[in-house]
Amino acid sequence: MIEIYVFQKRKYRLLFAGLTLLFLVLAGRLVWLMIFSSEELGKKALDVEQRERSIKAARGVIYDRNGVVLADNQPVCTISVIYSQVTEPEKVIRLLSEKLSMEEEEVRSKVEKVSSREKIKSNVPKNVADEIREASLSGVKVDEDYRRYYPYGRLASRVLGFTGADNQGILGLESRYDSVLKGTDGTILTLTDFQGVEIESAAEERIEPVQGDSLYLSLDYTMQTYVQQAAEKVLREKQAKRVSVILMNPQNGEIYAMVNVPEYNLNEPYTLLSAYAQGEGSENDKLNAMWRNPLISDSYEPGSTFKIVTAAAALEDGRVSLTDTFHCPGFRIVEDRKIRCHKTQGHGTETFREGVMNSCNPVFMDIGARVGAERMLYYYRKLGLYEKTGVDLPGEAGSIMHKLSDIGAVELATMSFGQSIQITPPQLLRAVSAVVNGGTLVTPHFAVAVQDEKTGKKTELSYETTGNVVTAKTVETMRALLQDVVGEGTGKNAQVEGYAVGGKTATSEKLPRGNGKYISSFLGFAPADDPQIMGLVLIDEPVGVYYGGTIAAPVMAEIFENILPYYLGE
Repeated sequence: MIEIYVFQKRKYRLLFAGLTLLFLVLAGRLVWLMIFSSEELGKKALDVEQRERSIKAARGVIYDRNGVVLADNQPVCTISVIYSQVTEPEKVIRLLSEKLSMEEEEVRSKVEKVSSREKIKSNVPKNVADEIREASLSGVKVDEDYRRYYPYGRLASRVLGFTGADNQGILGLESRYDSVLKGTDGTILTLTDFQGVEIESAAEERIEPVQGDSLYLSLDYTMQTYVQQAAEKVLREKQAKRVSVILMNPQNGEIYAMVNVPEYNLNEPYTLLSAYAQGEGSENDKLNAMWRNPLISDSYEPGSTFKIVTAAAALEDGRVSLTDTFHCPGFRIVEDRKIRCHKTQGHGTETFREGVMNSCNPVFMDIGARVGAERMLYYYRKLGLYEKTGVDLPGEAGSIMHKLSDIGAVELATMSFGQSIQITPPQLLRAVSAVVNGGTLVTPHFAVAVQDEKTGKKTELSYETTGNVVTAKTVETMRALLQDVVGEGTGKNAQVEGYAVGGKTATSEKLPRGNGKYISSFLGFAPADDPQIMGLVLIDEPVGVYYGGTIAAPVMAEIFENILPYYLGE
């Protein structure tokens, strides 16, 4: 009996100890959960009970140099449904189909989809969204949103670019400066029950969106409008494939206008222009062709405008003077090639000055040979022709140049008057700017300042320059020569009454040779003795007369007649 009693007593002690230990473990766990893990558990509980909705931020505004709004925001809404909250699905389907102009089956597939939240349509006009909101249908959510709006439609379409469905920059400056313009989205947090249904009595927690910073451009609305009108006029008259124009300040690289007509409508960027709707290729290919900015993304043979570079190189290298004489019989025989002048009967005996004025190919072949391939490439590099300009638009192309080892007498001859090499229009403008602005290589650009949306502080942007790439003596001589080209030479049609204009004409045959397709161009600047504005006109595949001095120079004259009094304040 004593042994049984001792055994049972020991058993009760062990049981008591076990229960005590279990109680201590549970108590310790409870203390841990209540004190040390309460914050973490609270967050997890809220994750289960809170539903998050995004509030789109407005993008920063894009302004021209004078504060004209070029890209703004319009309030729109996004319509969505929460499956677990929809109590009258058929009524919801009918209403959304009618108000949003959508097929009923498409709406049904989204309303009946089992998901936490299903977007029905974005970019819905506010008045339509208000009608849907006023219907007060359970499970239908109307959230405020913004979409990009371009007040001037087709103006500078390939410069500004546009945004996507989520308000992200797709092309142009909208893409290049997306990180500046995009802003920070806000959120709405709502409490739901265990079934995911929002609790009406619970207050919403709202984090407000922050609008993106604003961007100020060097682009000038007035100049862009003038240039676009002039380009559209010659596009019609010459039935050209395309007309492109750039206006730039040669002193600092600020771009005042960039036109590629026909331009597309930024508010309807997926609507093909008739000029791009024809022909082979998918709709995607046609849209990409329409959106492409040829002034940035395409290189071309510049033709005689490139003679400015050759002349400057020869003057810098001391290989030619204004009074040196040459003879032009209408061609030059270079190795086994007969390379013609545009004046097939020849210019006869002429000075270097007259050769520049006449845009005589044999004169430039001769001075190119004097400079030689190695030194010529040296000056190309100094003038930035082996590098991209750094213009602040995406998709910039580079140049296509000969390697020194590949340059024979024929290549050197054709390079001298702008054939057998390819550069981009900004590269040409940059190089010629250095030749006439005092010898400084500038960076072509659009953005000049960013304004902080919160503080209102405006920060000026800076760009790289390289000085002394051309001597002052060469600059002075080239200014005078190019003024003579307009005053007495092939560029006479670019004269503007009351202003001294300098410039150079070009007519370049497109590859492959012999296809009868040309790019007619003129590069001009004013005032000739102190250049403040430089322009390049490119007429791609004109019908009929195609000489640059005949059809491109008058376009620049018309632009300058409007622009110079406005720009120079005279």
